Amino acid sequence: MIMCVAEAPMIDTKAVRMSLQDDAARVESRTVLSRFRAGFYACLTARADALFALTGALLCSDGPVRTLAGLALAPEHRRGHGALYGGVNHGRIDAERLRDLLAAPPLPKTGDGRIVLAVDVSPWPRPDAAISPGRLFCHTWGRGRSRHEMIPGWPYPVVAALETGRTCWTAVLDAVRLGPDDDVAAVTANQVRGVVQRLAAAGQHRERRSGHPDRGRRRLPHTPAGLSAGRPAGGGTRPAALRPGAAPARTTPPLRPEGGTAAQARRGVPLHRPAPPGTSRTPPPHPPPATAP
Repeated sequence: MIMCVAEAPMIDTKAVRMSLQDDAARVESRTVLSRFRAGFYACLTARADALFALTGALLCSDGPVRTLAGLALAPEHRRGHGALYGGVNHGRIDAERLRDLLAAPPLPKTGDGRIVLAVDVSPWPRPDAAISPGRLFCHTWGRGRSRHEMIPGWPYPVVAALETGRTCWTAVLDAVRLGPDDDVAAVTANQVRGVVQRLAAAGQHRERRSGHPDRGRRRLPHTPAGLSAGRPAGGGTRPAALRPGAAPARTTPPLRPEGGTAAQARRGVPLHRPAPPGTSRTPPPHPPPATAP
């Protein structure tokens, strides 16, 4: 960050100008941003002006947007309520053209110039929607009493380009809504394949012949054709005990130790200091109950 301070000779006020270096913060220049805005406007095939104003208000609003009426009050939205609802109901977006546009600008990269892609399924809970076809039960956490719940909604697999370092900029490249008959692994594989193909067409990706080991997680059942499974950020090799076909070694004691009681199974095995060689830590059996004469 560069700060330039200039002091006028006749007045006591100071003008402070702040700017961010492009290489340090990955901030796009005005030329690239203007080109992206023009390309995004071209992707709006119906009610372009209303959708463009709606997008600007959505991006500049503080916090989550809960109602369209509240979004219409944003300073960036300079159109009326009728234009807002008309854009939502009758607006159209060329999704394929928008995906190509997202792959064209400069993307976040690592220190050695690699593009790291991350895939995650983000749910959009819609439990109170009156008419929402194709909803699924989404796994959520922290709603109500801070516990895991299955809430009706729409899951969205999202593919984003990550950046390492203190800034942690991300660039969303693709998002698809899952339907009742969709397979998560198949949809994710198609997403990754499409993103890599668009990056290659934009000149930002070159195919490598050598593959990379995964991070110990299960590979996708449907690996995209012609693409090798990549290595997640910070990944390592898979241990031999976790390879497919090999049963992992059991490192935890059974639920009820041999010779133990049901109370020990419920409460767990007590932790003691290591026993000396040749001795045993097995607790003595309980004495038999006394019987009446």
